[in-house]
Order: sequence, then structure tokens, then C-alpha cells
Amino acid sequence: MWQASTKDMKNKKPLFVLYDEEEEYTLLMSDYLKDYPGMPWKIHAYTKEKDLMDFEIGSDISMMVVSEGSYCESLKELDADKVIILNESGYKRDDDLESVDKYQAAEAVLQILLQEYLEIAGEQPGKINASNKTKFIGVYSPVKRCMQTTFAMTMSEILSEKKSTLYLNFENYAGVAQLLAGEGERDLSDLVYFMNVENEKFKLHLQTTVKQIGEMSFVPPMKYGMNLLSVTEGEWLALLSKISESGLFEYVVMDLTDSLQGLPEILRICSRVYTVSRDDSYAKVKMLQYENLLSAYDYRDILEKTERFVFPKFHYIPANPDEYGRGEIADFVRNKMYETGVC
Repeated sequence: MWQASTKDMKNKKPLFVLYDEEEEYTLLMSDYLKDYPGMPWKIHAYTKEKDLMDFEIGSDISMMVVSEGSYCESLKELDADKVIILNESGYKRDDDLESVDKYQAAEAVLQILLQEYLEIAGEQPGKINASNKTKFIGVYSPVKRCMQTTFAMTMSEILSEKKSTLYLNFENYAGVAQLLAGEGERDLSDLVYFMNVENEKFKLHLQTTVKQIGEMSFVPPMKYGMNLLSVTEGEWLALLSKISESGLFEYVVMDLTDSLQGLPEILRICSRVYTVSRDDSYAKVKMLQYENLLSAYDYRDILEKTERFVFPKFHYIPANPDEYGRGEIADFVRNKMYETGVC
């Protein structure tokens, strides 16, 4: 038997069992599941049927995932709540068992398993410990075309190297959506919906929505601008609170825009705000108007935690998000993070 590291018997997480006679796959998939932030299960992994039956008979198995070649009728004795077959042949089995393609990215397999688990899940386990409360970082500028999104995504990639970090893009008709979202995938509007209709399962819905590029985790931005405009201030604040409560992320970097209802209140919950500008007279006037508006409406606390700066000229600007963690822009952002105490 090869068994993934598990917690002691006091662990209240439901039991996930992985069984595949292919040792390398079992080891790699188990390590991936074990390291994934906020995993809702405790994980037992096996490569031999005898070990599986000896150790798990009588166990309360929430989900059992078995490779197609390793599945046998005797496994029914384990009476798992949910059985998923890792399909190896490309053909659907004749029985009623559900299956997932084994030979795809581990992230894609996990997303499907989490969605299946939603059908049998009760209330989500655990709330975030108050001492580890998520830190929100706001990136906002009233000046357009100032490389705000480049800065926000670069910071997210750098933070993700050491801390669990989520990038959220709040652009209306976000061009970056074409880079970050696949056809038919869930996006930020789905999270708002699930928060309203299935609040008790929000953590699992969040996990099935989050995607990854490089080290950076992100929720695909809304594909339709009208959806963004219809979300109320209260809903945004409730959504951010639920993300914090999930305990999945130490940092949330928010790429904010004027399209948001309740923008000042969202900036107010941030531990640090970064405002990128340009070095021209029009940009300076816009910045002055923005700062005067915050002062007039008693949001001076936002100004006090805001870092304002102008990007220098760069020789190369990355075209793809997976390049944001390296190069001269990344070096600039790292220095800015160090100067402002974000690490």
C-alpha cells in the first residue's frame, strides 16, 4: 500500500479514497490533492486491492475514485457514497458509474470531482481562523490605459510564489477575459449567484470556479458587462467576506474599476491600495479630482493607505499572463511591494 499523509483520527473531514494500480499516477495525484489549498477531504490512496479492502472496509467513505483498469465488483462492499471511475479507454462503461477522463490535467480532474462532491456535500467544513484573516489588496486608478491590470496580475503572480493568492478582475467588458476564461467556464457572476442561492456550499463552488495560470489563482472575470453593473455594493462586500471565510487564500488582489457599485467601501476594506497613473497633465487632473472626491466624502483613510506611482518606460511588456512573474516589470513590482510592506 502507498498511503498519502493524513491527519489524526480527530480530523472531521470526509474521507476521499483514490485507488489505482499505477503507482506513479497515484503518487502524483495524491500529492497534488494533498497540496491543493482548502481540500475538503482527508485523502487515502492505494495501489493494491487487498490493502484497500483491509484498511477501508467499514470506513465511511465520502468519495472513492478508481481507475478503470483497477475497478472490480468487490469494491462495492466498501459502500462509498460516491464512486467515480478514472476513464482510461475513452469508452463509457455499461454500468451506472460516473467517470472522468484520467489523462487530462490534474486541475481539470479535481474541478470535476469537486463538482460531483457538491451533490453529496453538507455544510462546508470550517471557517477561516480570525488570526489568519485574508488581506485584500486594491489596485485602482481613475486614469485609463496606465497598465493597472499588468501591475495587478504581476503582483498576484509574485505573491503566489509564497502565499496563497487570488486575483479578481472587475473590469466591465474585460479584455483580459479572453485570456483568462475558457468557453463555458464559470466566472465571477456564477460566484455571486451561488453566494445568493447556495450559501452553505460556497466554499466548494469557489474551488470549482478558481483557475490557475502559472502560480496565480484567479476567478475568470464576468463575460458580460451588464452582469457587473447589476451587482450591488452589499453583494460585493458579502462575496468578499465569503471568500475570506473560506480560508483558501491569504491574499486577494482586486483589479478594480469605476463600474463597481460601492467602489469606495471596497477600497476601504483593503489593507493597501495601489494607484497607477501617467505622467501627463490630463492624468494629473484626473488624479486630483479623484483625491478631492475621496476627501469630500470622508474617505481620507483610503488616501492614507494608497501608494501612488507612475511606471517607468520598459523595453518589454509581457503579452501573456504566464510571463508576468519575471522580467523588468516583475522586478519593478517586487521593489514596490518591498517598499510598501507587502510580501
